[in-house]
Amino acid sequence: MEPSLLWLPEGEIKALVVGLHTWSADRFNQQKSMKPYCEARGWALLLPEFRGPNLVSNPRAIEAGGSDLARRDIVDATRHVLEHHIPQHKAQPIPVFLVGGSGGGHMSLMVAAREDFPWSAISSWCPITDLADWHCENPNYAPHIAAVCGGTPDDPAAARQYHERSPIHYAAGLARHTLQLAHGRHDASVPYTHGYKMSQAIEQLAPERFYFYLFNGTHELRLRDAFEFFDTVTPKTAAVELTG
Repeated sequence: MEPSLLWLPEGEIKALVVGLHTWSADRFNQQKSMKPYCEARGWALLLPEFRGPNLVSNPRAIEAGGSDLARRDIVDATRHVLEHHIPQHKAQPIPVFLVGGSGGGHMSLMVAAREDFPWSAISSWCPITDLADWHCENPNYAPHIAAVCGGTPDDPAAARQYHERSPIHYAAGLARHTLQLAHGRHDASVPYTHGYKMSQAIEQLAPERFYFYLFNGTHELRLRDAFEFFDTVTPKTAAVELTG
């Protein structure tokens, strides 16, 4: 059993947003930042816990960080909320969105790629897409990555975990979704190459609803842009195309 935070608007619920915490945090991480965007739209907000932060200090670290258990925690919590707290979803399905940045960006890609759930759209910001690369690139996080994967990348037993927990190896699962992938060009925590290489792998599969955004910024989750992307999935007005 994993705890979650759930906020439901009054009246009709128009959509459900599932917000994922960052690498070193827990379910409370995005509460204050995401809730106002949901309140403004009449959308519900679910902030699930999925085995805790990806840190050496977490005794369950190896169960976190993109594991089978952690991914299923997110999907199980989402299905539970739809069934027990948004009963209208059965008769008239509402959009269900997934969003996260950094470790949450990593986890959003892992869930989208490897779990069977019909997300309406996913928005992933500055995600870690290759844990072996990141272990070499960011020494501050290397001990925590090793705790999640059960060793360093040169350990044969742990190498499999690095592979299985890295979205870069699951482009085919991501290409089938409506997906926004964004990364700051000047990200010092997770190099923008993580997002760029992921985008290249997905583009090779000729996706129909994939949007890569390399922006002039750092290690950021730009929620206004993410929620505006979700707005386009259920547009209220038609877009005006340029002519001439």
